[in-house]
Amino acid sequence: MTREPVAATEVFKALGDPIRWNIVQQMAQQEELACSVLEDTLPVSKPTISYHTKILTQAGLIEVRKRGRNYFYSLRREVLRSLMDEMWTLAPGPRLVSSQEQESRSEAPALKAAVGDDTPRSATLLTW
Repeated sequence: MTREPVAATEVFKALGDPIRWNIVQQMAQQEELACSVLEDTLPVSKPTISYHTKILTQAGLIEVRKRGRNYFYSLRREVLRSLMDEMWTLAPGPRLVSSQEQESRSEAPALKAAVGDDTPRSATLLTW
């Protein structure tokens, strides 16, 4: 399935609402979040939750999966990463890279070989 590119302005508009921001924060803590969890944790009605999740879906931030009568939501983390990359081009400078990103980068094996051992170490990599 081919996805349309996500417009940064649409993402920012979607994230500008406190309820939607709360939804995204909850989704960021799990791979998949059931709608029933949102119903239990948000101070709004089911139709209002549906409205907010629709806006997040239209902005490209979340995916919705229906199983029976239940809806499950997952955060499209790659959209947030892409948005952060786009923002970084506006004000480049040193940037903290997470350990997951370090492992996925091609220079990680070269760094490991340069150190000469396999001892796990904590490190922070700043990139420009």
